[in-house]
Amino acid sequence: MFKGSYHPKAFLIRTKNVKQGLITRTKIASTIESGLLTTKELSTRSSVRYSSVLHHLHLMEDESIVEKEGKRPYLWRLTGTGQKRLTDR
Repeated sequence: MFKGSYHPKAFLIRTKNVKQGLITRTKIASTIESGLLTTKELSTRSSVRYSSVLHHLHLMEDESIVEKEGKRPYLWRLTGTGQKRLTDR
């Protein structure tokens, strides 16, 4: 069971924000905050299956919350788009 709040960038506009998706995207967004990571590294560090990480990254990419950098294997990073924490300015 997930306890705590969701990462602000886990919320999507065009997709229904169900609890499990929010939990997974929160893990991904929190892990990406530590630096540029490949999908495989994200999967390992966030303890989420590779296919699930890739699925959620593509959903987040469609809403410009994350973006790819470089050539394969792509490095993922958070953009300035999306909701922000009240402490972020």
